[in-house]
Amino acid sequence: MEFAENRLDWLRRFIRLENGIPVDDTFARVLSSPSPKALNDCFPSWLEDLRETNGGRLIAIDGKTLRRSHDRKRGRHPLHLVRAWATEQGLALGCVNTEHKSNEITAIPDLLRQLELQGAIVTIDAIGCQTEIATQVVAQKGDYVLAVKDNQPRLHEAIAGFLETAQAHDFANVQHSYYESTDTGHGRVEVRRCWAFDQLHCLPQPERWAGLRSFAVVENERHQAGKVTRERRCFIASVAPQAGQIARAVRAHWGEDDSRIRRGNGAENFVALRALAISLLKQEPTKISVRKKRIRAALNDDFRLQALEAAWG
Repeated sequence: MEFAENRLDWLRRFIRLENGIPVDDTFARVLSSPSPKALNDCFPSWLEDLRETNGGRLIAIDGKTLRRSHDRKRGRHPLHLVRAWATEQGLALGCVNTEHKSNEITAIPDLLRQLELQGAIVTIDAIGCQTEIATQVVAQKGDYVLAVKDNQPRLHEAIAGFLETAQAHDFANVQHSYYESTDTGHGRVEVRRCWAFDQLHCLPQPERWAGLRSFAVVENERHQAGKVTRERRCFIASVAPQAGQIARAVRAHWGEDDSRIRRGNGAENFVALRALAISLLKQEPTKISVRKKRIRAALNDDFRLQALEAAWG
């Protein structure tokens, strides 16, 4: 409201607003009225052109609980969304309301069906490491990199144990690929390593996973304030055992929501609109952070218009 009242003349370049800025209740009513599914279905049509132009080949699927979106008086739990992102461009591709985090497994297939996966690599956290989800990605002509944790205990143990055994014998007679990168900054050094393998016969029932071609272990080693910490994560993939490619997909995925909107579909629709706004800012070519672009767009009328023109020409 404050922004709209202070930018009334600028807004009238796009909409008449003969009676000035609407009151708060009008904004809330309009925002909460549309179907979240219909709103999300509007995005892929214009995002498709951006993906084709910019080569958005990495798609991350993740879950997010919106803090403070609960409403105890109405018995409403915090809103939990499963979202899809074109990670290289930071473009929001869609989202599905799951109501509860435990429902992500059933929401992910619904979200995947909304997406064009041909030629893309889909990355999903461990909750999506399910044979049915792998089958769906492959059926939609995409590839997958799935995190493996304790929800697949035998698979996780086999992958982690395979690397440990191979390292103990200095990888003698173990065909593999290896990738390493180092980042420095803010007083820390972070080394990322990835080992990728194709010895699928060493995994339990590999035939259960459609299109399975490789498995990998990614290690993050951080040096900061005289301390060294290490974390290892396991993955299965339908791509070739190319450590560099898998490491890139993993980093893009696993590389603030605080909504108090409660009326109707308001919280879910606001997330979709916020994701759209961030996507627009990321298309704007100025070489500054998205955070600075948000501030500049709020203060500078010309930059705000420039950001809109960058997406829609």
